[in-house]
Amino acid sequence: MSGYKYELHTHTREVSRCGAISAVDLVRFYKKMGFSGLCITDHFFNGNTVVPHNLSWEERVNLFCVGYETAREEGKKVGIDVFFGWEYSYHGTDFLTYGLDKEWLLGHPEVLDLRVSEYLDLVRSEGGFVVHAHPFRESGYIEMIRLIPRKVDGVEVVNASRYDFENERAKEYAQVYGLLEVAGSDNHRGYQERLGGVCLEKPVQSLQELIDAIRDKRAEVFVEYLPKAE
Repeated sequence: MSGYKYELHTHTREVSRCGAISAVDLVRFYKKMGFSGLCITDHFFNGNTVVPHNLSWEERVNLFCVGYETAREEGKKVGIDVFFGWEYSYHGTDFLTYGLDKEWLLGHPEVLDLRVSEYLDLVRSEGGFVVHAHPFRESGYIEMIRLIPRKVDGVEVVNASRYDFENERAKEYAQVYGLLEVAGSDNHRGYQERLGGVCLEKPVQSLQELIDAIRDKRAEVFVEYLPKAE
């Protein structure tokens, strides 16, 4: 894969309960794999998070951002860009949220009280960018597949941790509704058999530039297969 590679979907063990890799090691892994940047998208408070629910909103937000902030500092040391996002969940339906920051979260303690459609409207009205993650994922705890095509910007048409059948249905979904196509690894552990992301001809200097490249369709979706671990 030639060009500049960006990962859009990762989790750290500092924040995501299902995360098996530290923020530092995650950043070092993507640097080793030749990526130019990655987004930390830990599970939000309505997902599989380690952040306690009985704290003040400010305390919760501060703890939630630890994974990203730790990764960002390591990124500065090793020379890879790290961007902030989160994975908002509604009964197994997940939305990757980009383009908003810690200050935005601190100023919106009402987000958990909103209906999912209200959340998506609010985020997008304030400059956020929303991607429906693995929209056709099946699991025992997911009662139904929910599609909300008028409320999102894009679809994760490749989730490197999911089945090809699910990804193929996601691509059809994006194409039928004219939604932007992105990819990510949904990486919880570092090394995995394949990675997904977007590739650009030129590097970006900010998350907003990355979002703009996706909007302008200058970001090419890719899947990369890794050699077997030794």
